[in-house]
Amino acid sequence: MIPVRDSVAVREPAFVTWALIGVCVAVFLFQVSLPPRAAEAFVRLYGLVPARYADPAWALAAGLPPDDWLPVLTHMFLHGGWAHLLLNMWTLWLFGAAVEDRLGHLRYLAFYLACGLAAGLAHAVVNAHSAVPAVGASGAIAGVLGAYARLFPRAWLILMVPVLFLPVFFPVPAMTYVAVWFALQLLQGTAAALLPGEGGVAWWAHIGGFLAGLLLVPLLRRPAPRRRPLYADEGVLGFGPHGQR
Repeated sequence: MIPVRDSVAVREPAFVTWALIGVCVAVFLFQVSLPPRAAEAFVRLYGLVPARYADPAWALAAGLPPDDWLPVLTHMFLHGGWAHLLLNMWTLWLFGAAVEDRLGHLRYLAFYLACGLAAGLAHAVVNAHSAVPAVGASGAIAGVLGAYARLFPRAWLILMVPVLFLPVFFPVPAMTYVAVWFALQLLQGTAAALLPGEGGVAWWAHIGGFLAGLLLVPLLRRPAPRRRPLYADEGVLGFGPHGQR
């Protein structure tokens, strides 16, 4: 199931959301332009390797200074492949514009980075001795989903489901979509914690980012007089990508 539209009206250009997408795309294009060994070293250096901080002796032996905390920030701008990048950027575009509109540009940027940091911390705590670099914006984007659910509890989404190679579209409440998504993260994150393995999806980054978004957004949203109307045409399913601009 892929969400393709939402019912929330956005009245201001989502400058920060587009800038974040641009940075992620530019970094990924730089990654894929490198020779394979250089690209691997790049991801290892700037991705989040939990063992780097949990085991300083191992980190020094691996050539990863344990006092370098930059990867806690940079990991959220790296991606592991085209599918990873495209799915994350689509989700950020779909949900990020509405959240940015309610928070304002600077608050939204601070919120996004804080959620990404919380996601990285959650992943590092649960997988403290992992030597696999964690990369991707999905933890920060999970925070955007948490904010979206809290800001727009009555919003609707149009989902696309491929049936026999044909796209089928149907509406669902956004809260239903987000609740199912979060339940899956909890189930798969718990399973991964009980049966740890190398690589895979950083489920606890998603969980940590989502919870950070839920908790932080009430502190950062604009005062009531400056907020826009929440919905373009509530109950009408023929809305545009972000309602009527």
